[in-house]
Amino acid sequence: MSDIVSDQLDQEGSLLRQIIDLLPVGLTLRSQDGRLILCNAAATPNVSSTAQATSSPAGNLLPVRTGVARGAHDIVPLGEISRVEETASDGAAERTLWTSQRSVRFNDETLVLSASIDITERKSIERELERLAYLDALTGLPNRTSIELHINDLLHRSREGDRFAVAFIDLDNFKHVNDYYGHAIGDALLIEVAKRLSAVIRASDTPARISGDEFVLVLEPVGSLQELSSLVNRVLQDIKRPFYIDNFEIFASASVGVSLFPEHGGSYDALRRSADYAMYRAKSGTKGSAAVFDTNMSKELSARMALEQRLRLAIHDRQFRCAFQPKVDIASDQVVGFEALVRLRDEAGVIDMPGSFIALAVELGLIDPITHFVLKASDAAFDQLDSAFGTHTTISINIAAKQASDQHFMNSFIEALKETGRADRYMVEVTEEAFVAADAFQTNILPVLRRMGVGISIDDFGTGYSSLSRFAEISADEIKIDRSFITAIHRRPQNQSILKAIETLSHSVGMKIVAEGVESSEELEFLRIATKIQIAQGYYFAKPFFIDDTAVAHRAVTDTRAVQIARTAWDMPRACVANSRAW
Repeated sequence: MSDIVSDQLDQEGSLLRQIIDLLPVGLTLRSQDGRLILCNAAATPNVSSTAQATSSPAGNLLPVRTGVARGAHDIVPLGEISRVEETASDGAAERTLWTSQRSVRFNDETLVLSASIDITERKSIERELERLAYLDALTGLPNRTSIELHINDLLHRSREGDRFAVAFIDLDNFKHVNDYYGHAIGDALLIEVAKRLSAVIRASDTPARISGDEFVLVLEPVGSLQELSSLVNRVLQDIKRPFYIDNFEIFASASVGVSLFPEHGGSYDALRRSADYAMYRAKSGTKGSAAVFDTNMSKELSARMALEQRLRLAIHDRQFRCAFQPKVDIASDQVVGFEALVRLRDEAGVIDMPGSFIALAVELGLIDPITHFVLKASDAAFDQLDSAFGTHTTISINIAAKQASDQHFMNSFIEALKETGRADRYMVEVTEEAFVAADAFQTNILPVLRRMGVGISIDDFGTGYSSLSRFAEISADEIKIDRSFITAIHRRPQNQSILKAIETLSHSVGMKIVAEGVESSEELEFLRIATKIQIAQGYYFAKPFFIDDTAVAHRAVTDTRAVQIARTAWDMPRACVANSRAW
């Protein structure tokens, strides 16, 4: 009978050992002096390696003694459980183990029972998630979240007299790098900028990339403003050095806005806003420069925020009106088209010109609904305009360069043009900047507009990104000479020479020329006598008018025509006539 019991116990013991060996958890049992009594298969690699605790006991899942790190051979007091992270290395690779230990009594001896789980893969994933959470994937610099935590930590640890600076850095015209060279080159440029920022600053300073082409420097500590200015100027000059990427020599510059703690804010948000606004001040002045926030900027910042709020409400409440300015054939004095211009009208009826809000609307991404409003309003105005001026006229609608390269917006705009049923009576006005993004606009969008019969006009020619090589590739119907070249043209020989060159160039590629901003009879007479420019627009003919005032605008243009018929070239100053003969 005893033999049967003994055999049964042996079988049960063998079964138990097999079960223990199958467990994915490494189990060991040791004596107080470290002698190994039991070890299953999962624990075998750990037994042959040197394990060492790397952190304090983890968690309160079970009662444990916190603040005590134990190695594999430490004795845990009876009734307690210790949990530690351990690193184990077998010479080829390092693994991370999550080990629980408990002391047990057996045959009047204290033994240590350990259970270990390999969490190497989990720790690797945690480290990667942490990297993604706090580091920029492209440049490896700290990201927005990381720099915010860093600034908040500085604020928390700050003492009286401590000063640090937050510098917002925005690359100038970075979009053109992406458009011209491609996004791969653009990304490479951002990486190189990050390297230069890291190299030029002090060891105590912290660089970060917060989005797109925007970087932040936390400069700490800051002594004098002269020291701060010297450091920021080194950053600016370093970025201006040419970058050599993929056999391209790329020139870049950056605008920098700086805020100081504690002068310009005692919180991350306050310092960020101040530095951000100072950066926009720098960018709106001379690009490639820096500006330090001052109290006057706060008033401008408040005004900007108020305008932003008003703009959003205006879009929601449809507080816009569409005005029309005639384009006149200066040979026949006949109105040949109109430029549709948006106006912002508040509840009190006050009208704001587009110069006060269009740039902000583009910056904030609010320009798309405004453009669709202009298209809808102009389509509704055709019948009245046709009745007063004839059915031969066209309407020009301005498209921002940012919109022109936005495939999603342009698709919706093209569909809206088709729905009018008279796409061939529209002209799309874009600046030269839109043609820099050749793939986005000229290759994909322009052919569709052409098939629909839509005319193309290049607005503000001569003030943007004029390039003879690009000009030869542009397919447009007309170019509009910016008013800065037309104002007092009869008294400005240098502008006359520039105008002549533009005229020759445009006629060589079959484009008409529209002179913008004609405000005097002298300017108009010069254009008639001394140039081959066909079309003009400006206050001399008529100011932009609302559709309700079409009859008044028609009389104004008619009266101007009558006056012009009565005038002769001899009314012009002798110098102007002399210049015209030379042409």
